[in-house]
Amino acid sequence: MFSGIVESLAMIESIHSNQDSKEFIINSHLSSDLSIGQSLSHNGVCLTVTKFDKSTYGVTVVSETLQRSNLGLLREGSYLNLERSLKIGDFLDGHLVQGHVDQTAVCIETPQDKGPGLYRFECYHPPKFPIIEKGSICLDGISFTVVDTADSQFSIYIIPYSYQSTNMQFIERGTQVNIEFDIIGKYITKLYERKKGTSSNDD
Repeated sequence: MFSGIVESLAMIESIHSNQDSKEFIINSHLSSDLSIGQSLSHNGVCLTVTKFDKSTYGVTVVSETLQRSNLGLLREGSYLNLERSLKIGDFLDGHLVQGHVDQTAVCIETPQDKGPGLYRFECYHPPKFPIIEKGSICLDGISFTVVDTADSQFSIYIIPYSYQSTNMQFIERGTQVNIEFDIIGKYITKLYERKKGTSSNDD
């Protein structure tokens, strides 16, 4: 479980392709503090550390994750947002994030100077779960508050700190981001669908 508060910006040093997966070797100052089997959020995707040394560590990204998220689009030299999993007793400064990407969206509008400010996104497919104005949404592992929403579009405001310390500094029109919808909204949606289905059967 994560909070959507990025700890570090890390670079992919190398990518090794296997039959149904890819191994990312990631350069990060967090590497020396990691352990094998530890979970980290990478652009909002929970991945397990398979090896590490003083400056780099490795993770395996399976085919489903490559297809569902933007990790399949990344190349050597690409930057990732990193967050280590929450500890019991930690402050929850963002919102509860599982590290399970639901779908992706594309940036369709940026501020005129492409710095901090209002950014608008459009989901590639109709949103699987509700996007609520002033609610929480996780983009590339970052907890944001939704400014407004309409159909498959929504906007967020990127503050200077988030812009400078995450991969949001590289975002432009056409950039694809990972979405994880708010877990509370996901459970409510599932319960509503189940109740609606039960009511229909009763009829």
